[in-house]
Amino acid sequence: MSTAVLSLSENFDARTCASEINLVVIHAISLPPNRFGGPGVTQLFTNTLDPQAHPYYAGIHHLRVSAHFFIRRTGELIQFVDPELRAWHAGVSCWHGRERCNDFSIGVELEGSDTLPFEAVQYEVLANLLTELCERFPIEGITGHSDIAPGRKTDPGPYFAWGRLRRCLDAKGHARTATLIEPEGAAEAVEEALMVWSFPVSERPD
Repeated sequence: MSTAVLSLSENFDARTCASEINLVVIHAISLPPNRFGGPGVTQLFTNTLDPQAHPYYAGIHHLRVSAHFFIRRTGELIQFVDPELRAWHAGVSCWHGRERCNDFSIGVELEGSDTLPFEAVQYEVLANLLTELCERFPIEGITGHSDIAPGRKTDPGPYFAWGRLRRCLDAKGHARTATLIEPEGAAEAVEEALMVWSFPVSERPD
């Protein structure tokens, strides 16, 4: 497995059958919303979020949620739950007629939002992680949270370039993994625009 910083969450339980793990779900999260680099996401997944630290936290600090992995905008990879175990990331969800996607999926969170492009290094780290997960488990699909919970969730959002992820995997010699990606991305999107920040690097949200 790619080198990951361990920040273990208590928000998990056992799977019925680990051999049935066949889906990877891509998410996006930022805490506070549209702010990057802080401890909020890690604190949320480890039940240490301070409701007084930001007004938004007052409504979510009680949640007991987690993901298996989190990829920061710097490319840092953090693991909260062993992928053999069930993390609580998908919620009410359905994939190819199968409900309760937590039961058979691995959740990967990217630090990001619905309004800003992701970092190039995040695609690189994600591609490496997906390849390793596909070698370890009988993965049959890679999809977005919005695809398994349509109308309820929007992440990883319109600025996530699925085509770029495919090309990144192809460039690394992992074409088979690339074929498992299900979303095509927004039909009207110009993918190059999804890779470019609309403001100087020095003015990125912190």
